[in-house]
Amino acid sequence: MSKPKFWDGEGAQDLIQELRLLTSAVKPLLAVTQRISDLEVLLELAEEEKDEDVKAEVAAEMAAVERDLGRLHFRAMFKGRNDHRNAYLSVHAGAGGTESCDWAIMLYRMYSRWAEAHEYGSTILDWQDGEQAGIRSATLNVKGDWVYGYLQAEIGVHRLVRISPFDANNRRHTSFASVDVVPEFDDEIEIEIQEKDIRIDTYKAGGAGGQHVNKTDSAVRITHLPSGLVVQCQNERSQHANRRAAMKLLKARLYRLEEQKREKELAQLYGEKGEIAWGNQIRSYVLQPYQMVKDHRTSSETGRVEAVLDGDIDMLIEAYLKYKMSKKE
Repeated sequence: MSKPKFWDGEGAQDLIQELRLLTSAVKPLLAVTQRISDLEVLLELAEEEKDEDVKAEVAAEMAAVERDLGRLHFRAMFKGRNDHRNAYLSVHAGAGGTESCDWAIMLYRMYSRWAEAHEYGSTILDWQDGEQAGIRSATLNVKGDWVYGYLQAEIGVHRLVRISPFDANNRRHTSFASVDVVPEFDDEIEIEIQEKDIRIDTYKAGGAGGQHVNKTDSAVRITHLPSGLVVQCQNERSQHANRRAAMKLLKARLYRLEEQKREKELAQLYGEKGEIAWGNQIRSYVLQPYQMVKDHRTSSETGRVEAVLDGDIDMLIEAYLKYKMSKKE
């Protein structure tokens, strides 16, 4: 970076991004190491002076150091080559009609709140309203360090049990929605898409108002005919910009598809994800007759349902990633 012509090269930004990523991994470890060294010195002085107050202070600080080490240990589990990347997260309503559309928007809100709590940036790429309430689908582009590493834990079918706000008889209903997550790649991704293999449709952007409403056919839907993958984008102001964003998302999904085929994991993934209905859920959120969120892959559970739906899902994510790591080991 100190070379005079560093900024003239095309790879300058890529190198800075790599440096920032490596620094974010190394700097906290060095900081914790220094804190431990300082505490050792302070403890020796406290023992020499027989100062119980300082000893108590050291003990409290060591507890904080242990928590930080736990977070670093968890971060060390991100060993996938795409874990550091930004991610596209899509929510799709499943079996259950209006109920599932409402459940889908609840999930969308949960992930939006999670991104805000972690100070990640998020942009809506696509938004399809439900017929009466909620959404049929929505896609978020979430940007930040290790976003894909975290959100890959959310891929699958999510089940909600509650007293329906749309049922005049106050009966209990079960709703389903699926979540899909793919890493966001820069221009280095080598996926060739031929014009004959795609169908491009344009339509008027619509949704919750504001930036989601457009009077021109600026929204773009791209169908990849060989694979059947469909991507949509309506967030940008122009059709050209929406097409570029949709193509980027399509390339990311095709890359993951090819990667899974090479690793022979495609069948396993769809075996886990399956149809958006009974028997395929990875997690259940029960509001009635009791309150509990349970991840069926790890058996981890919590009664703090409102907190979870408000974005506090780190415990569930961490439990799954630890489970995944133990299976690999």
